[in-house]
Amino acid sequence: MADWILNEHEALRSGWKVLGFFLLFLALALAAMVGLHVLGKPLVLSPWLGAALGALASLFCVGLEGRPFSSLGFGPNRRWLLEWGVGLLGGLLIILASALLVRGMGGFHWERTQGMGLGRSLAAGWVFLGVAFSEELFARGYPFQRLLEGAGPWTAQGVFAALFALLHWGNPGMHGSTRAWATLTIGLSAILLGLCYLRTRSLALPIGLHLGWNWAQGSLLGFGVSGTTDTRGLWTPVFRDRPEWLTGGAFGLEASLPCALVCGLAIWVVWRWKGPGPLTGASSVPEPE
Repeated sequence: MADWILNEHEALRSGWKVLGFFLLFLALALAAMVGLHVLGKPLVLSPWLGAALGALASLFCVGLEGRPFSSLGFGPNRRWLLEWGVGLLGGLLIILASALLVRGMGGFHWERTQGMGLGRSLAAGWVFLGVAFSEELFARGYPFQRLLEGAGPWTAQGVFAALFALLHWGNPGMHGSTRAWATLTIGLSAILLGLCYLRTRSLALPIGLHLGWNWAQGSLLGFGVSGTTDTRGLWTPVFRDRPEWLTGGAFGLEASLPCALVCGLAIWVVWRWKGPGPLTGASSVPEPE
């Protein structure tokens, strides 16, 4: 068969595996939408439903290859939970540092949000956890890992950083300078999350960091989260007359220069960190030096 379909080992090339995954997910999503319509439910894929469909597509794809689901970077053990917790703390610190930089430059001040307690803030984290699982299954899970195997870390990082940023272009507020800064920061965050996977060969650290980033930005500090403006935090930022490239405006801190700088610093830190090595059964694609 043509060498653009099979590699030198007579195995399907990684690009076709990535395409097959996304086609399978689209088929599952269509089936879910039909099911929701039959049941008279809103035709919206919630974060957890999206995560479930992504996990099902991943399970089917690795099953065809004779690999376990854990090979994608899932391990119900102490180390996995520890890395998840470290990621959660890291995401929170990145957003807090970004917010404090913007505040220190006179971008806003905080006011306590009336009627918003810690319990409600933590409950909102359940939705963000679903978002983290769903998006990491796509952006650092099976498709990313198969592109790693076929094209190497640099190509996989570049492709999925661009894809991750472009998929946010449909979000509210993505226009003008906001689009430029948000695209830069979201692309940098994708590189950071990809490095977290490369250093650990686990999805625990990326999922934890993704959750901490979104929850701290929205449910804790009250900023928009990638353009969503319906999130209420424990505190509400009151913006002053400062440019949006400094504050991020309604889109959130992701559209600000300080957040891009902090994210760049986090990338440097993870780059310098050699990591603990892969989990048992995880992929062994070489890391970038």
